[in-house]
Amino acid sequence: MSSPGIVAALGEPALLAGFGLAGALLYPAAGDAQVRAAWAGLPKTVSVVVLTPSAARALSDELDDPAAPLTAVLP
Repeated sequence: MSSPGIVAALGEPALLAGFGLAGALLYPAAGDAQVRAAWAGLPKTVSVVVLTPSAARALSDELDDPAAPLTAVLP
């Protein structure tokens, strides 16, 4: 049996706060450059990343990589 993965949340800080209460690792990032840097620095143990809409737009090319973590975009 494999060990459970880690959930992370990435994007604007004001939209991420509640995910920290649920145990997600928070990666606050305000602009496209910060979002891409945070994404590149995610630990290999992260399996799922919750993204804010603007973070998802900034990462549109990276999200197509089959080796990337599973992502969910906030409405």
